[in-house]
Amino acid sequence: MEQVMVEKLIDTAIEQLKFSYTPYSNFKVGAALLAKNGEIFTGCNIENASYTPTNCAERTAFFKAVSEGVREFRAICIVGGKDGKLTEYTAPCGVCRQVMMEFCDPKTFQIILAVDKERYEIYTLEELMPLGFGPLNLV
Repeated sequence: MEQVMVEKLIDTAIEQLKFSYTPYSNFKVGAALLAKNGEIFTGCNIENASYTPTNCAERTAFFKAVSEGVREFRAICIVGGKDGKLTEYTAPCGVCRQVMMEFCDPKTFQIILAVDKERYEIYTLEELMPLGFGPLNLV
């Protein structure tokens, strides 16, 4: 992926931290999802007092995109930290990885874990979800 797009996704994900609703954990997460058509969908984590209805930033971005008819994706950038302070990489949880398996090619979909524009790592979904189960397993 071109450097300018990586940096744009990092900036966009960081911007989403201000929308994060985390009164219980105070761990804010922002995400920027790049569709194959070039559109960027954003997400933040949204907690709930009964915990299980909590939604991760990554799934928020995916659900926004899918609800608008977009179902093909190239990459996602994820940032997160306690009180929104970015000090280490925040990887997607297992449920978010499973949602990615539903809509993304595990061999080519890129997951950017970032602290800032100088400190980031890029993985494929297959690297973070080896032997993943997705739609192709059902054909």
